[in-house]
Amino acid sequence: MQIPVLSGITVDAQANFRTSYPMNLVPVPTDQGISKGYLRSAEGMVEFATSAYTDRGGINWQGVMYRVAGSFLVRVNADQSTDFMGFIADDGKRVILVNGFDRLAIASAGRLFYFIHGSGVTEVTDTDLGTALDVIWAAGYYMTTDGASLVVTDLNDPMSVNPLKYGSSEASPDPVNSLLYIRNEVYAVNRYTVEVFQNVGGSGFPFQRVEGAMIPKGSIGLHASCYYLDNFAFVGGGLNESLSVYIGGPGQVSKIATAQIERTLQDYTEAELASLVVEARSDKLHDWLYIHLPDKTIVYDAAASAILQEPVWFTLSSGANGDQAFRARNFVRAYDKWLFGDIQTNKFGYFTEGDARQFGETVPWQFDTVMLYNEGRGAIIHDLELVRLPGRQAVSPLSPTPTVGASVFLTYSDDGETYSQPKPSALTYPGQRLKRTAWRRIGQVRHYRTFRLRGMNNPYPDSFARLEAQIEGLG
Repeated sequence: MQIPVLSGITVDAQANFRTSYPMNLVPVPTDQGISKGYLRSAEGMVEFATSAYTDRGGINWQGVMYRVAGSFLVRVNADQSTDFMGFIADDGKRVILVNGFDRLAIASAGRLFYFIHGSGVTEVTDTDLGTALDVIWAAGYYMTTDGASLVVTDLNDPMSVNPLKYGSSEASPDPVNSLLYIRNEVYAVNRYTVEVFQNVGGSGFPFQRVEGAMIPKGSIGLHASCYYLDNFAFVGGGLNESLSVYIGGPGQVSKIATAQIERTLQDYTEAELASLVVEARSDKLHDWLYIHLPDKTIVYDAAASAILQEPVWFTLSSGANGDQAFRARNFVRAYDKWLFGDIQTNKFGYFTEGDARQFGETVPWQFDTVMLYNEGRGAIIHDLELVRLPGRQAVSPLSPTPTVGASVFLTYSDDGETYSQPKPSALTYPGQRLKRTAWRRIGQVRHYRTFRLRGMNNPYPDSFARLEAQIEGLG
């Protein structure tokens, strides 16, 4: 009997069946003849460069990566060296970087800065700018918001702001949380609504509201929305609605969250979620949407969901017990790598599939199965085998006897809440590619049973295609 591994089931104290998504394992919807999809080790993290301060955001501009670390704008070069570019106001929070034709714009600590090659960093000191919470480049203008107004710089002088050219998002009195520029249109993402504007020129505010394109839902915070799948994704909801996850477009929105994801969001207060970060990444036929929560990151894969015809989610975390926030933030594609900032140290890192550790530290992985149920008649489980791809890393010729092994620990639950003592499989080592992972004489099931498998992401990656059970039905 094949037991699915892409997601599982647990229960809670309120007698709810809850979906359990794999931790630090990525679902891949590939039919290999063993199963319709498999789980592989989440990408590891490797140091690329270091900084004196913690990363606050980055951008690839003209083929070069720029990042804000603390109060410094730095250029991170392909040879892993860094160069100081200028000072940026530092409030310890994430910054927004966008580029026009000739300059970078940086919104940080409520202030707006420009970086121009050869001129360094300058601040927009025009008092008519007000507080710059966010910034976008739209049709030649730099647009900011203070939470109430939409402010554009002069077309011929980005250092100047004309207060007679202020705009507003007035379909609802909710505050403006962020701005997006998609398909030559400006999206004002408010707390409970989203309004769309198009460039019409003129002597006043050069953007006009697109009637009928408003969305009656908005985002929870400044960084709770991002460009995704040629539209945008956000965490939020409408007035008097619980939080969820949506993909929006002009005048329309679709929910991608499952009941479990909404329950996960409800584990936090709105004050805690106001600072969450949403970002997207497309790589190797995956379309990932990352939602960075205070203690973990939940990830949606639109491409895998389309293939499997069901929402595909998984979680990422850090720490030896998997209970710490995922370390990678602010993804930038540069130098043929996915680069990011590390929230625990002052490192800039990149993702790799060749080493599943995070900066040399092992992290746990885990997945649950659905419940086995024989229509109330019970069953005897003789054997379980986890079909996997172990030992992918070759044995080093300098160390022909590998010293790093990996066990898979099996536990089971007959009530969905409490679990048995872990039972390890035999160790597998690098180069042992034909090693099979199995457990014998699992015992009798009187009602229903679910399994949990757990291990550590060691230097070599692993994949799990199927959990095979030899079961004898009773009754």
